[in-house]
Amino acid sequence: MTVTGTRTGDRYPTRVSDSTEPIERTDPTVWPGGTGAPIDTATLASYEARGYLIVEDLLSQDEVRTYWQELRRLTDTEGPKADERVIVEKDSAEVRSIFEAHRISPLIAELVRDPRVVNRARQLLGSDVYVHQSRVNYMPGFKGKGFYWHSDFETWHAEDGMPLPRAVSMSLALTDNYPFNGGLMIIPGSHRTFVPCIGMTPTDHYKASLKEQEIGVPSQRNLTKLAMAHGIDQFTGTAGSALWFDANIIHGSGNNITPFPRSNIFVVFNSVQNTLVEPYAAPRPRPEFIASRDFTAISGD
Repeated sequence: MTVTGTRTGDRYPTRVSDSTEPIERTDPTVWPGGTGAPIDTATLASYEARGYLIVEDLLSQDEVRTYWQELRRLTDTEGPKADERVIVEKDSAEVRSIFEAHRISPLIAELVRDPRVVNRARQLLGSDVYVHQSRVNYMPGFKGKGFYWHSDFETWHAEDGMPLPRAVSMSLALTDNYPFNGGLMIIPGSHRTFVPCIGMTPTDHYKASLKEQEIGVPSQRNLTKLAMAHGIDQFTGTAGSALWFDANIIHGSGNNITPFPRSNIFVVFNSVQNTLVEPYAAPRPRPEFIASRDFTAISGD
């Protein structure tokens, strides 16, 4: 079964059969009503304009070592299991990602409640938040595969039923990010434009897309226009740094052919005022381990 994004009243139609023009976003990037205020005014203004911000040294080096050991433990204990939450590389048995990290790991569960983390999410989204998705990502040296350009919100809207781009992702580096080891690339300012994608969503599309996404990617024409208008930035920095980026920003990463691995903890926070409905352009919702339907707000200080 396949479907197209044709729901009446959908402000962000996608997975369409024919090419269509990008849609100007009217929703805020920094939502009103935020509390906690760990982010200063100038940084908020930059995030509003560029769609991302970087927090250097969010974790101490001692904390980085602790979390790195946890990632190694998860690979050792979860990787060999026939568990749908464990995603391996398309052309090898290398572990690519482990989903529901905050449910599998008590240490990562503590991280999502850490005031340094959750208060930033609350401030950006203007409300209490819950974890829409969490995972640990591994990009080993020499053979780590990249991910093609895409907007996360396009997927979350089409396949999970997220109504609005009122979500933010945190990528917390546990290894140094160099310009040459597959670091995340971002088109700054692209979060202000929603780019509809062509192609119907196959049933259980997630089984293929988590390894290599082919449906739900912008056209080369639209990517070129956005890159020419805004340029391309890359997240580099030492282990312990965190990249926060808007749900709708266009981003991607190249392969890692260097000896230097790149691993991170990835957490998506969604507003409790933006909870999931039925998918806008998919036969049925993706599994809970990819898109949580437990909308309980994160408790903590």
